[in-house]
Amino acid sequence: MAYIEINELWKAYPGIWPLKGITFVVEKGRTVGILGQNGSGKSTLFRILAGLTFASKGFVRIGGENPGLETKRVTAYLPELDPFYAWMTVDELIAFVSGFYDSWDTNRAGELLDFLELPVDRKVGALSKGQRGRLKVVTAFSWASELILMDEPLGGIDQPSRRKMLDALFNRFRRPEQTILISTHLVDEVEPFLDDVVYIRDGEVMLAGETERLRTERGRSLGEIFEEVAT
Repeated sequence: MAYIEINELWKAYPGIWPLKGITFVVEKGRTVGILGQNGSGKSTLFRILAGLTFASKGFVRIGGENPGLETKRVTAYLPELDPFYAWMTVDELIAFVSGFYDSWDTNRAGELLDFLELPVDRKVGALSKGQRGRLKVVTAFSWASELILMDEPLGGIDQPSRRKMLDALFNRFRRPEQTILISTHLVDEVEPFLDDVVYIRDGEVMLAGETERLRTERGRSLGEIFEEVAT
């Protein structure tokens, strides 16, 4: 049984349909790349999965549940723009965020802070964009979430920070049972970690499938397939 089911999902805002009947499923424990150009509907999809906005038509199920209070308890959502309080220090922010999760692992948070080289006594507002991106990783991976939604987590971040983040996400700190959906333009950098991909254009699914199968069938990398599908 699929962990995430998306069926004929439409979303309307005044004068625009960001999502136009998309359908796909995600098996538990998979890492899925949601790929598309700006304005393709990726962020709208993530907000629906995170329970922050609702479908206009169609449905979404996460573990058999509609997005809402129950699914929020097991979902870590990393929006493109972080919601952190700039006046807090890093350690104050971590202490604040930890109060929201019964399964928060203080030792794991400390390991992540050390590995990602974050200065715990520095104000969040004084951190670089790369450091703030790494801080989002700490807040998402320090508790036992079942589903992680990462919306453009690598955008505008320097290459050394991207390497650190990807190493933390997929090699060192990911739990085996976690399901991860990640949207990014940096397809080549995340390609080695993706089990499946979904290509979205203008609110519609243009292509979806298992990564290795698509590469074999088309004889191309995911980045090359993305360029073909996006145009």
